[in-house]
Amino acid sequence: LSAGVCCCCAALRPRYKRLVDNIFPEDPKDGLVKADMEKLTFYAVSAPEKLDRIGAYLAERLSRDVVRHRYGYVLIAMEALDQLLMACHSQSIKPFVESFLHMVAKLLESGEPKLQVLGTNSFVKFANIEEDTPSYHRRYDFFVSRFSAMCHSCDQDPEVQTEIRIAGIRGIQGVVRKTVNDELRATIWEPQHMDKIVPSLLFNMQKIEDIDSRTGPQSSPTGGVKEENPSVLAENCFRELLGRATYGNMNNAVRPVFAHLDHHKLWDPNEFAVSCFKIIMYSIQAQYSHHVIQEILGHLDVRKRDSPRVRAGIIQVLLEAVAIAAKGSIGPTVLEVFNTLLKHLRISVDLELGDRRSSAGSATLSTSSKESDERIVQNAIIQTIGFFGSNLPDYQRSEIMMFIMSKVPVLGTTSQTLDPSHLGDLGTRRIQIMLLRSLLMVTSGYKATTISNALPAPFLDPLLSPSLMEDSELRQLVLEILHNLIDRHDNRAKLRGIRIIPDVSDLKIKRDKISRQDVSFMKKHGQQLYRHIYLGCKEEDNVQKNFELLFTSLALTTIELANEEVVIDLIRLAIALQDIAIINEDNLPMFNRCGVMALVAAYLNFLSQMIAVPAFCQHVSKVIETRSVEASYFLPETIFKDKCDLPKSLEKDETDLFFLTNKIAESLGGSGYSVERLSVPYVPQVTDEDRLSRRKSIVDTVSLQVDILPGNNTEDKVDNTEEITFEALKKAIDNNGLEEQEKEKRRLVIEKFQKAPFEEIAAQCETKANLLHDRLAQILELTIRPPPSPSGTMTITAGHAHYHSVPVYEMKFPDLCVY
Repeated sequence: LSAGVCCCCAALRPRYKRLVDNIFPEDPKDGLVKADMEKLTFYAVSAPEKLDRIGAYLAERLSRDVVRHRYGYVLIAMEALDQLLMACHSQSIKPFVESFLHMVAKLLESGEPKLQVLGTNSFVKFANIEEDTPSYHRRYDFFVSRFSAMCHSCDQDPEVQTEIRIAGIRGIQGVVRKTVNDELRATIWEPQHMDKIVPSLLFNMQKIEDIDSRTGPQSSPTGGVKEENPSVLAENCFRELLGRATYGNMNNAVRPVFAHLDHHKLWDPNEFAVSCFKIIMYSIQAQYSHHVIQEILGHLDVRKRDSPRVRAGIIQVLLEAVAIAAKGSIGPTVLEVFNTLLKHLRISVDLELGDRRSSAGSATLSTSSKESDERIVQNAIIQTIGFFGSNLPDYQRSEIMMFIMSKVPVLGTTSQTLDPSHLGDLGTRRIQIMLLRSLLMVTSGYKATTISNALPAPFLDPLLSPSLMEDSELRQLVLEILHNLIDRHDNRAKLRGIRIIPDVSDLKIKRDKISRQDVSFMKKHGQQLYRHIYLGCKEEDNVQKNFELLFTSLALTTIELANEEVVIDLIRLAIALQDIAIINEDNLPMFNRCGVMALVAAYLNFLSQMIAVPAFCQHVSKVIETRSVEASYFLPETIFKDKCDLPKSLEKDETDLFFLTNKIAESLGGSGYSVERLSVPYVPQVTDEDRLSRRKSIVDTVSLQVDILPGNNTEDKVDNTEEITFEALKKAIDNNGLEEQEKEKRRLVIEKFQKAPFEEIAAQCETKANLLHDRLAQILELTIRPPPSPSGTMTITAGHAHYHSVPVYEMKFPDLCVY
């Protein structure tokens, strides 16, 4: 009777329960009853309103089997759920999904690894199903937390540990895929979820990387091996997560990376940090790259008081990021990068110099080590500035060049970012060198169509100012920057090293016809370039590299900017440089004098072959041959050897060893060159750059000493006030009629006054023109009415250059005097 009742009760049970019960065999080892599963599936598709009840009943059975540890039936229930999910895509599936997720949660909460993996696999299958309508009430907070915890599994069995971690990573990947395709996908990007997901993925990437670093590089794994590698799976998931990030949630995905790297102290060494941000930069959409750069800059500000190696690690990460994003970086991000880096450069210098001052007198190992670490930070900043700038488009690079140049501190002036008054001479010099080094990297590879674009006046003037400083390294950097900007045909490598080139044609130098814009540039700014080359040769601390760079500067100017007029100016400059070594008014060491002579020889040899005037080439070759026999120390191949015997003195009358202006003029005049200006000695312009750079001026003051009555006694006065007739004046002007004593006197005056005629000095001192005009009027008045001064000499000060005595001939013609 009881059996009959049981049969009757079974017959009265709802059909969906009977269909569900039929899929479970008596022995779970037999697996799912396929025929009954097909009936259940057909019933669920035909009556979708029953899906929620089917799901609830399956969940009830699964919960009971989990508690009773009947894992065989648990597997069957999950397989049935998976098949129903795949078969039913109607709107009525929503309640069924709730039952399904409840069953998955039960499995994930269990302590059995197999059940956790089983639940994860089912969730991943569910995540791949595209639902017709969004679910406004469903949340995945539990699954995010649980899958993240599984990613940190520390099971004693390594195989089980790996299996659970892989399951956790797959689960996170499933959550990401499910949520980003949902209308409410923004919920997954909330900080509380990202703070769990991102560190979990990084943890697995980091752990395997540590193992790989100990065991050495491995061969690329096959597809099957990748599937079992938590690191590869976590990296793929991380890339997928970042690839789905949008403008509004990008920062939420990146900030947990910084927290993880800080917590695990992964900035020093920073190999893992670099690899992470490379993944980030390559995974996100290109237009969002500046978000990542801003986050790195912000984190650098937060950690600005950390150890130097930590800051250097962050800056290195920034370098890798901007290297990837530079081509697409636009807007204020560019200037923000440079402003932030300049600020940290100042902080690093302050810390280094502060430590040095605090440890003065007690040179400890820790202090020197810290200074070395700060140098690492500074070099990283320089490298980042330079690399970022060199990868910018040309239209932005020119602006960045001017931006960096405007930040170079100059003693005596103020800067927006760097105030040299707080740095001192040493700190200012350090920042000057570092900024110029970064500017050198920015200008590398820059090809401007015209020189005026590469060297605009607002950039040229501050750039050339450091070339006047008494610092050999600063001058070298300025010259190298000039080479980057002037050399538009990549000829610099062919000119490397100062030497006598036997045949310039072998260098295969590339050049174009000088454009009208370049000719205009040289007319406006050529004198500035000549002046800085001239002054650069007069520095006592010049070494071989300085002379090599000066030679390259002259050669590149010849190749890129030299027309007939510029060639004459360059020859005048070369002769003036030769006179520096011969006359030696600046008391240069013998090595410098010989180095200047060698520089002139190397350059005139190059120039003569470039313009291909046979008579000019012959004169230059003859002088070089004579030097090689009688004075090899005047040639670069000898003077720049490690051991070179220097002469004790330079004889001024050994004309065979010198390049002569009259012979050069004669040789060029026969080839159609206008050589009138060769007779006018070169004199550098007078500017205020000496004061700004705190360099000793060429001369301290600009004085005009007018020698009216040079003698002090009565007899001298009588002799020197001899009346001059018109015929006597003609005779005095005629060079052939000058007496030897008068020649010697004029030569001494020229040497003392740097061989500059008064007319040219007055023309070049444009900034002093008004003042000189007034003083000259006074001079004219004095020559008509001799002063009562017994010395007969008057000195007029006007500026910074010093002009020496100039003889004045007082004539009988009224209101007329000739200088």
